[in-house]
Amino acid sequence: MPVLRLSKDIYMQMVAHCLGGLPDEACGLLVGPYGGDEVDHIFATPNAAASAMIYQIDPREILRADRQAQALGFDIMGVFHSHTHTDAYPSPTDMAQALDPGWHYVLVSLRDSHPVVRSYLIADGAITEETVEVPGLEGPG
Repeated sequence: MPVLRLSKDIYMQMVAHCLGGLPDEACGLLVGPYGGDEVDHIFATPNAAASAMIYQIDPREILRADRQAQALGFDIMGVFHSHTHTDAYPSPTDMAQALDPGWHYVLVSLRDSHPVVRSYLIADGAITEETVEVPGLEGPG
């Protein structure tokens, strides 16, 4: 099974951003080596859709994050967003938005009392779940 590795600090930043976005979905970009399995930074972005049902990252935010990632010697390697009322599993809308088969697609479900974080690879309409490893955190998702 593929693996996505997050530091405890990055995991906590991501979950905090998602909780802070309520009642809307929150989103952001994962930065590290493209096609790699370790996230080095995240860029929390506003949800341009301002919706509890969908997320949208403004193309200017993607360009800004890409420039900052390049300056750090990395690339955008994926995206994360929250599901406010459903499981951490890609919706049909998420599938339609998943255009880069090299990206990791991280979902943070806020449906229950504890956030659930899961990650997927999405290519050619196929969804492959990957293990999320967070050293120093018990039960990350």
